[in-house]
Amino acid sequence: MSIRLLAADDHAVVRAGLQSMVAGTDIEIVAEASHGGEAFQLAVELRPDLVLLDVRMPEVDGITCLGRLRAELPSVPVLMLSAYDNPTYLARAVALGAAGYLLKTSSKEEILSAIRRAAAGESIWTREELRRVTGALSTPRVTIDLEVPLTQRESEVLKQLAQGLSNKEIALALSISYETVKEHVQHILRKVGVSDRTQAAVWAVRKGLV
Repeated sequence: MSIRLLAADDHAVVRAGLQSMVAGTDIEIVAEASHGGEAFQLAVELRPDLVLLDVRMPEVDGITCLGRLRAELPSVPVLMLSAYDNPTYLARAVALGAAGYLLKTSSKEEILSAIRRAAAGESIWTREELRRVTGALSTPRVTIDLEVPLTQRESEVLKQLAQGLSNKEIALALSISYETVKEHVQHILRKVGVSDRTQAAVWAVRKGLV
């Protein structure tokens, strides 16, 4: 039997490349999506063997879609495929239960192997990847249940930070200065009780803020 794959990426050329990659193999792309909202609806409708999600997509991004899929279809494995080797994305993908995180620079053999292994229920995470996010994932859970008095602007910055955006990108998104963003990030880290932005992102995920 073939592996029924749902592929989501906002670039048609990437989806075409995936189609070409799986041609003649035991993997069949049964549906394509250009954003996370579409991917979620198709996954609920089709119940594929595996969902392959790009991280950065319009409307609903891949990480948000991952969280929804794990809640709605916990038995369907999800594999992230991204152009960004971003520790925040990695940490959030681990925290939300992705089967693995592949870079788009991966070889055809690596991608096909990962799809087969993830569809079989295996974890694709490497020791190196897990080591990189161990500190973030071991953030004391005692702080999760405490109410942290973030201002409205700090909450907005935290949500953007948890999406993996840089300080410059956050400044553009919220129409505030780069220096103001830096100040807000420092306040957030201090209030939440973490040492870096990746830990803050994981805290926000566990708190249900993103």
